[in-house]
Amino acid sequence: MDTLVHKAKQHDKEAFSQLMRLHTTAMYKVAKAILKNDDDAADAIQETALTCWEKINTLKKDKYFKTWMTRILINHCNTIYQQRTRMLSCESVPETGQTPSEYEAIEWQEFLQCLDEKYRIVTILYYVEGFKIREIAEILQLNENTVSTRLVAAREKMEKQYRQKKANIKRIV
Repeated sequence: MDTLVHKAKQHDKEAFSQLMRLHTTAMYKVAKAILKNDDDAADAIQETALTCWEKINTLKKDKYFKTWMTRILINHCNTIYQQRTRMLSCESVPETGQTPSEYEAIEWQEFLQCLDEKYRIVTILYYVEGFKIREIAEILQLNENTVSTRLVAAREKMEKQYRQKKANIKRIV
């Protein structure tokens, strides 16, 4: 990975393309979680790739490429989110033909939707992308304690949501 970053810093287009391909899935997950829209997520990823290419020489340490790129992505997502004037409706849950893993994915998305953006972003970076608290703090330019506090608050909110959902199901049954 460091070799690809080093080559990309020397404006090797193929190395840079490989880096982007390696991180596309991770970027999509973050962008989709923030923007909740495939088209906007694709726009944010394209803008991120362009910015990374233009500013690759500003990356101080090659080993932090993913952290640096994710910070750029989040900035682009925030810009797109702020420019959006319409409200996006949550995806509807299909009623039939779902496997347990699909139900879990839908349920995870529902729990994430109950979180404010600041909690949702740290939750995704920590649980989905596997970043450490220190790395998340660096990406979001926050204190590590703030990231930890937001993770605790997010878990509490999701647990509350889970308990409410469970109680509602018991009332129906």
